Amino acid sequence: MWNNWINGMIGVAVADAFGSPVQFMERERLKENPITEMEYCDIYDKPAGAWTDDTSMALCILDSIRSLRKVDAEDVMERFVKWLREGEYTPTGVAFDMGNTCVFAINSFREHHDVDTCGRTGEYANGNGSLMRTLPVCLYYAERTHSGEATEEQAISDIHRLSSLTHNHIRANMACGLYFFCVREMIYGSGSLIERLQNGFDQGFAFYDTDRSAAKESAHYKRLRDLSEFRKLPEDQIRSSGYVVDTLEAAVWSLITTDNYRDCIIRAVNLGEDTDTVGAVAGGLAGIYYGYEAIPKEWRDELLRREWIEEMCVK
Repeated sequence: MWNNWINGMIGVAVADAFGSPVQFMERERLKENPITEMEYCDIYDKPAGAWTDDTSMALCILDSIRSLRKVDAEDVMERFVKWLREGEYTPTGVAFDMGNTCVFAINSFREHHDVDTCGRTGEYANGNGSLMRTLPVCLYYAERTHSGEATEEQAISDIHRLSSLTHNHIRANMACGLYFFCVREMIYGSGSLIERLQNGFDQGFAFYDTDRSAAKESAHYKRLRDLSEFRKLPEDQIRSSGYVVDTLEAAVWSLITTDNYRDCIIRAVNLGEDTDTVGAVAGGLAGIYYGYEAIPKEWRDELLRREWIEEMCVK
């Protein structure tokens, strides 16, 4: 009954909503009073189960792909505009928790209507705002590359293109590309969670290592080349900031040091700082691997507009 789109998207949305109330909170404070259930979000005055920009922007991409049956960067940007300006794809009718880099790009697109130049460039374009929303295009190309309808080169080209709409830097693009290989392995691979993730990263690094410019950038992700060693790192060596490398590492570490969806998300969110996005990035992969029924029912039941998200996944 439940397909990979629902598993992944509800995995993202639930984790996003779970992490939202404790955004920007320091790890030490969360150690004293960890979050273990859905809570009211005092920061934005939102009820329990309200997801943030992470899920909203992912839903923009999801709706575009499912409506057009292809990846169309301009259509995605138009939907980002509707989200930011009109509150579409939100849990309460108003956009909130918008990242500065994404807002800059959307406003640039509104002014110039150019998808190739609207995204920020340079070192400061390496936040996690494109990684947090990349799951739908990864799911789309996981299916298409597995069936032979698309090549990995086509997949990575479009995944990078959607990332560059806001975060136009190869490092941020690579995080989305590596995530794609992990998503595909979660669906079609075999073995344990860590084995599938390792296979995904192995494939991703092999792809990028053939490109000299990308190979240089891949050094930023070197700790993810050996997950058996990465898994041994203590929590104090895991950073959970909004920097894209930190976010991907924190999400993966939370996945490989737990064995179920609930514990994974509790661990990811209680790392502190960018709690909703670390949770969302981990939640997408955890949702796919563990499945819909493994997402705690009480969390699913509290998720705002859950049925609407699920309907969008199967239309």
